[in-house]
Amino acid sequence: MNEEFNQALEDLEKERGIPKDYMLEKIRQALTAAYHRENPNAGDNVEFEMDPETMALEMYEVKTVAREIERPEEQILPEEARTIPGYADCQEGDTVKIRLNTLAFSRTAAQTAKQVIIQGIRESERGAIFREFASKEQEILNTQVYKIDRRTGAVILTIAGKNEEQTLLLTPAEQIRGETYREGQHLKVYLVGVMKGAAGAEKSAKGPQLQISRTHPGFVRKLFESEVPEIYDGVVEIVSVAREAGSRTKIAVRSNDPAVEPVGACVGLKGARVNNVVDELNGEKIDIIKYSDDPGEFVSAALAPATVLSAEMSNDDRLCSIVVPDDQLSLAIGREGQNARLAAKLTGCKIDIRSRSSK
Repeated sequence: MNEEFNQALEDLEKERGIPKDYMLEKIRQALTAAYHRENPNAGDNVEFEMDPETMALEMYEVKTVAREIERPEEQILPEEARTIPGYADCQEGDTVKIRLNTLAFSRTAAQTAKQVIIQGIRESERGAIFREFASKEQEILNTQVYKIDRRTGAVILTIAGKNEEQTLLLTPAEQIRGETYREGQHLKVYLVGVMKGAAGAEKSAKGPQLQISRTHPGFVRKLFESEVPEIYDGVVEIVSVAREAGSRTKIAVRSNDPAVEPVGACVGLKGARVNNVVDELNGEKIDIIKYSDDPGEFVSAALAPATVLSAEMSNDDRLCSIVVPDDQLSLAIGREGQNARLAAKLTGCKIDIRSRSSK
């Protein structure tokens, strides 16, 4: 390996983030694979040495000097060993290194070596992509619509990576209901996680697969975090989120500073903060609830906009019996039970709602 090749390895490290030592190990593996392809009966006794000055990579077959040969691939007779430069005085039991001529490898063996090196580059690049996006899990990614599959409804997105542009797939199941997309449109998505194949994401045949969503409750959390400085700073905390994407979301918030009102902080001046989130969610309705350590009080607040007359918790705090005014029963339950369903998800309680007259 000459200086030119060494420079190529250094360029790979600088431009694509592939460590030089990693590629040297792949080259060793490639040469070993090529050697074994030419010599199928050879053992695993192959070593490499690199001259730090010339950067020449030499390949050797290591054998033990023996009077009786039982394993030809690992042993050598003394008289034969003494003909090797530098081993004229070797004795039985010594080891000798026989330099191998890598230039003599056949075209097929050389192709094997090339494939191993290329595969090493690909694996390293996939590993770099995995590490880059694994650090962004549960964060918002800013992407651009590249193409829309009219047949399946899937949206192909692109996002700039450290070394090159990456392609993401937003499936119909992860799209907000009623949304339409156009090519070239900038779109925010939530990175749920980096999908791992059977052999691990870094070794997956297609590389790491990024699972993205616009329907995940975490998307709402991160949107509020980006709009509300008090949430980003930890002064206001989102305790829980219940969402039916494209329709309605309820979030429960509390303040870690008595001087800061959590709901007001999330709504913002003239509703500016919450409206920005609503706009990003394509008009999805959002109820912001003040969290309470009192389960009954929390459930009552979660049923907003309905007014609750009384709330009684079961002994294990898992069931909450709610009484509302007669004219508020349908409001508390919501269309197709949505309001009650979201309140139950938000609070973690089962909710039994009755009107005052049926009590």
